[in-house]
Amino acid sequence: MSRVVRPSVQVIAYARRLAPGPRRAVKQALVELGHERGDFCALEANLSGYYRLRVGRHRIIFNYATDGAIEAIFIEERHLVYEVFEAQFIKRLKS
Repeated sequence: MSRVVRPSVQVIAYARRLAPGPRRAVKQALVELGHERGDFCALEANLSGYYRLRVGRHRIIFNYATDGAIEAIFIEERHLVYEVFEAQFIKRLKS
């Protein structure tokens, strides 16, 4: 089964800033994610309902939309991704 992958503006902008090799890896990982392949797992605690996809030293946070598509929401390096995403997620909930 193949799903539509919708990358956010942040994911697209981040990928464009990467060197050609990592950029290709991110693009390929998103294509593979559409076929539900790749190194991904569910997140826990405050980020329950979201998933992470490992792409080298980068992590992509995504979720499944109600229409069955995959929404790639956020990407950042491994050591920053969870703290930054959680802070933005909580900020969005308070708005």
